[in-house]
Amino acid sequence: MKLIDVTNSYPDLVNKQLASTDAHYIKVFTLGKSSVIYTEAPTHKEILITNKQRNIKKEEVNTVLRRLVKDPSDKESLSVIQLDGIVEISIPIEISLPNAVKA
Repeated sequence: MKLIDVTNSYPDLVNKQLASTDAHYIKVFTLGKSSVIYTEAPTHKEILITNKQRNIKKEEVNTVLRRLVKDPSDKESLSVIQLDGIVEISIPIEISLPNAVKA
């Protein structure tokens, strides 16, 4: 299964997401007939996998996680929501303050 970067084919989607959300980084991929949107924001990363014709297969989710989620701590903290034809993967980003006092 190939994850192909097609971000340049979706300039309107990218511009709308950058303008209307807290995302600062967006990539769009295809995975066969499924679409994958990867976004990064200051407090989280999100991966959305969609397919209008069928449900997302577990193999597709595993491929996306293997290719896009490299940090082991991200893999431990992610949450997955699966509905008909869509999977949302959320990864919180831990923000550390430079001079924060630890209790």
